Amino acid sequence: MKKILFTLFIISGFGLNAQVKDYDWKKMSPEKRKEVINSMSPEERKILLTEFRNKMVVDMLEVAPQDKAEFTSIYNEYLDDQKKIKNQFDSNFDPEKLNEEEAKVKLQQSFDLGQKLLDNKKKYAEKMQTVIPCQKVLKLFNSEAMMREKMNEKRSHDGKKNAPRSKQNP
Repeated sequence: MKKILFTLFIISGFGLNAQVKDYDWKKMSPEKRKEVINSMSPEERKILLTEFRNKMVVDMLEVAPQDKAEFTSIYNEYLDDQKKIKNQFDSNFDPEKLNEEEAKVKLQQSFDLGQKLLDNKKKYAEKMQTVIPCQKVLKLFNSEAMMREKMNEKRSHDGKKNAPRSKQNP
């Protein structure tokens, strides 16, 4: 059943991608890129950003052409599972307003979530190693950490560092 759904998703994605791939993004001016992206539907934007992310990761890791499709499938599955796990945690709370018992429960939930994320990462690291060498899996995870750091840096430089956050990360 999963394979059928995945196949249908890929086929429907190609229909939307046909519109997206007509553009020469490298030769396009930043203003034109912005205009084109803003004119897309949210679903088209999501597909485009997923394609860009996948291409960037595959290029960075220098995945062999014959392994690109399999690796990309595993990588997207990994990211989807990580997102599902993160969504299990209700991060919309103010720690200052919790009593001691509620805070202990939230703290334990955050530890459990962290463990689930780590277990999932280990599971997919093993799957990825069937397609790419261990060194490249390590490079992937290191680049994810660097990207998170850069995003946090950018967020703090944009003046959002002191702004109240709506989400608490475990």
